[in-house]
Amino acid sequence: MKVAIASDHGGFTLKNYLLTHYHNHDVVFEDLGTHSEESCDYPLIADALCRYLLAGRAELGILICGTGIGISIAANRHQGIRAALLYGDDAARLAREHNNANVAVFGGRTQKPEDVVRYLDIFLSASFEGGRHQRRIDEIDNKGE
Repeated sequence: MKVAIASDHGGFTLKNYLLTHYHNHDVVFEDLGTHSEESCDYPLIADALCRYLLAGRAELGILICGTGIGISIAANRHQGIRAALLYGDDAARLAREHNNANVAVFGGRTQKPEDVVRYLDIFLSASFEGGRHQRRIDEIDNKGE
């Protein structure tokens, strides 16, 4: 599985932790930056990852900023992106099973790395259930039409 990963400066340390942790796993990460702790703008980071994902260059994405909130908001502005801030085991599983989330979001300054790894493992192993959940995804995608 190919997963795009990106962070702003607030998520840089956690991003690097994840890249190191998953180095010898079946997941292939494409690191879209940032590549330092120098201040940068999370909307631009989210935009780059979302465009990459929507172009079909990865199956899933991971975004990280200080809290995960701002980068989630920025990502969810893109039609076809369903970014979910994962804060617990159930949230990680249900984000995929019920919401068909294609971007996992974390807070580099608010979450423990070992918790993030657990949530990400759950997220990556879960699958969308479809059915009544697909109807709801369609309602989100077709709002305003």
